[in-house]
Amino acid sequence: MDILTEKFKRLGIDNAPGQESRQAHTELDLRGEPLPGPAVNFSHGDVGAHEPIPGSLDTFIEGYKKGGCVAYTEYRGGDEIRKDVAAKLAAFTGAPIDPETELILTPGTQGALFLALGCLVGRGDKVAIVEPDYFDNRKLVEFFEGELVPVKLDYLSQDKNAGVNLAALEESFKQGVKLFLYSNPNNPTGVIFSEEETREIARLAKKYNVILLVDQLYSRQIFDNHPYTHLRALPERPDNMLTIMGPSKTESLSGFRLGTAFGTSWIIERMEKLQAIVTLRAPGYCQYVFKRWFEEPEGWLKDRIATHQAIRDDLIALVRSHEGCSVRKTEGGSYIFPTLPPMDVSISDFAKIVRKLTGVTITPGTEFGPQFTHSFRVNFSQDPKNTHDAIDRVLQIMERYRSK
Repeated sequence: MDILTEKFKRLGIDNAPGQESRQAHTELDLRGEPLPGPAVNFSHGDVGAHEPIPGSLDTFIEGYKKGGCVAYTEYRGGDEIRKDVAAKLAAFTGAPIDPETELILTPGTQGALFLALGCLVGRGDKVAIVEPDYFDNRKLVEFFEGELVPVKLDYLSQDKNAGVNLAALEESFKQGVKLFLYSNPNNPTGVIFSEEETREIARLAKKYNVILLVDQLYSRQIFDNHPYTHLRALPERPDNMLTIMGPSKTESLSGFRLGTAFGTSWIIERMEKLQAIVTLRAPGYCQYVFKRWFEEPEGWLKDRIATHQAIRDDLIALVRSHEGCSVRKTEGGSYIFPTLPPMDVSISDFAKIVRKLTGVTITPGTEFGPQFTHSFRVNFSQDPKNTHDAIDRVLQIMERYRSK
């Protein structure tokens, strides 16, 4: 098998958001009658139930009317928008950002992640990742022919820390890891790295000259006033690091495909060169919608967080009401990652069975690490009533397949 064929064979997308319906037909062990109810896709959030920032469409139209000066910006993004975004992100994260040299606007945070890894990972480079963590981290490192070095996140046995194995992380740095990539809040578990963990990660990266890439996509949606430490604001931060953020999740602007990356200037310069041959720029008219980010109506963000926290609390109680099920309470973001008792079908088949018998889509835990064979991820940014009903049906199906 040639190199390209092998690379693309590993890029499975069957369980990616929106792709589940394209899965090849397989014979399933269907037990019992279907459970009727609303079809809910837990692989991504529902922008109908949680609408985008008020005024987003009007701002997009304003950008559209400006025409070419907005449509054809610099590859790293329009100057006016970068200055605006840099000021907002600097105030939020607690450290200055030079809009000329330390910020790039990208087609979604997924675009930022691709560009960052494309210019930081070469053949054979060792990259430390957390398990579990965002499924495309693994796929992208493999695509760029890096060597994965997994570091365990012992999230279920912790309540004050995220649970990253810092001793294992340091050992990976000693063994030549070039880059450490992780999300905070973590996707899929929703745990937040404590200040102690974040400071130690920064210290170790600085000591061993490791580049840090932190995905802070959900860092505005924090529950229970949980403390959050911005890595880039720490005095221990390493010389080479990058932060990724965007308004697609908490703010429901995913359809505009907007993301940002900010950090060390030489990384941003490389990302711009790569963006120039991939997508040219973030969509020009959409860039204008960044003007609404961090400028939501008074109380809007607080209400959005409170709504999601209520959904979270309901789902946590529902999952824990079933014997043998465990889940850690989400501290930030819109995900829960329940662990189920042993079943006599694989988690991949279970997800397909659930969709067939209930119309509900869940993401198998094995997307986030091969060892998570009894877990699944739920994006609970959905209609509250439909969410409860859908997870109740998923757990009823689980009871049919529980190992005897």
